[in-house]
Amino acid sequence: MSPKAKGADGPVEAAGGVVRRRVGRPGRRHVEVVLIHRPRYDDWSFPKGKLDDGEGFEAAALREVEEETGLACRLVADLGETRYADRRGREKVVRYWLMEADPAPEAVGFVPNQEVDEVRWLRPAEAATLLTYPHDRTLLDRLPRGRRPP
Repeated sequence: MSPKAKGADGPVEAAGGVVRRRVGRPGRRHVEVVLIHRPRYDDWSFPKGKLDDGEGFEAAALREVEEETGLACRLVADLGETRYADRRGREKVVRYWLMEADPAPEAVGFVPNQEVDEVRWLRPAEAATLLTYPHDRTLLDRLPRGRRPP
């Protein structure tokens, strides 16, 4: 891991995704997003993680989402970044992208492990009540609205 990813010379840099899927029958479809549960922290969040040495934000976001959910995704839209102090008091910046699973939006490849023990698909309003951190709830407000989101 690079010194910057560790937070030695600036903020800890990480990337992640808000993965969505459309479910239901035509004319009655709705959107769901995926959340992960991390047993180490007993929290619910969006998949994310630190950049590897020499890795860019987009590549890190795709890699982390796949590692934590088993979903191979494609980027849809940039959702910006969140900044907060991590559990060690270091500044952390996480860049997020709206993503869709490719090709099937099921966590077929997910295997519970020490880092992530559960994956849930929820409507955004349900996700907002389960998410542990306020900065994650702000990401839900950034999701495109309307009948045909990008």
